[in-house]
Amino acid sequence: AKLIRLHKVELISIGNGTGSRETEKLVADMLSDMPADGGPKPLKVIVSEAGASVYSASATAAAEFPGLDVSLRGAVSIARRLQDPLAELVKIEPKSIGVGQYQHDVDQYRLGRSLEAVVEDAVNAVGVDLNTASAPLLARVSGLGASLADAIVARRDATGPFASRKDLLKVPRLGPRAFEQSAGFLRIANGSEPLDASSVHPEAYGVAKKIVAACGRDVRSLMGDSAA
Repeated sequence: AKLIRLHKVELISIGNGTGSRETEKLVADMLSDMPADGGPKPLKVIVSEAGASVYSASATAAAEFPGLDVSLRGAVSIARRLQDPLAELVKIEPKSIGVGQYQHDVDQYRLGRSLEAVVEDAVNAVGVDLNTASAPLLARVSGLGASLADAIVARRDATGPFASRKDLLKVPRLGPRAFEQSAGFLRIANGSEPLDASSVHPEAYGVAKKIVAACGRDVRSLMGDSAA
């Protein structure tokens, strides 16, 4: 309880594996014993831990948390799934998450290709924050891949956040073709160009701005307006 207050914990993620019900009861009892006048109590949530053990023993986890024990890496993964499920699950081979009891009875190569395509479709449909996304998440964006994703993260770490989508062209080995394929799926919040936070491709910015102007609106005021 002291740690919860000290770190201002708002959510407690509990894996749904062995002992999850006992852990949930322990957390519930602890929360009920906390004084009501001590501020809002955190919310506890049961989270699927499928594939967490695979991630914790992976090279990706070792690179992210070189000083942590394997079990602690798994705990971090379970917590992150509650914060941003897509960003965390892309670090795990789709087959390791479990897609049905007959997944081992079908052609593994074709299954892998199909699952990879589903993951890529999901990432591109949601979009990726260019200034916060990890390399594994960026690698799932159409037109990029692992090598360019690493290059993007390296430049971001070296020079700071991207101010606009056009800055992607300054990334080593990221040419016009890769930019054309990936730019529409990458988002930049509060950047120099408001449309960079949307799914509008840079090639269509001119048309989009003309439409907005014809409606007598400003692009920045229009962004996020659900009634528009």
